[in-house]
Amino acid sequence: MQHKSLTRCLYFIKRCIMSLTLRTALGCTEAVLDDDGNLNRFYLIANILTDDLKVQFTRKEDDFDAINWDFSFGKHLLTLCYSIYNGVSLLPTKLNEARKRENQAVVELASVLEGKLMNIDRKQIA
Repeated sequence: MQHKSLTRCLYFIKRCIMSLTLRTALGCTEAVLDDDGNLNRFYLIANILTDDLKVQFTRKEDDFDAINWDFSFGKHLLTLCYSIYNGVSLLPTKLNEARKRENQAVVELASVLEGKLMNIDRKQIA
């Protein structure tokens, strides 16, 4: 039982000290919010977007191994993604056709989400 408790504590510590990972392999800026995130983490982030940031999802695509939900953030079209292989990420909806400002919006929003997630994770540890 003590091993399980230690494992859970290490898991939350990892989440609290994680730094934002940015990738450009898709031809745009992808912000990896949680590389080993599960469906619960995806829905937590979706709830932060809707409840705290008043985002409305405009398109929801749910497959057996991936979820892509599109939304507007200011004037920018972004997508919240979940994949069983890559975790939870945020990227411009237009991918390789994304403009510089859309890529910047991904980084800005991901930074806000990272802060909110860290606060939630800290509360769970305490």
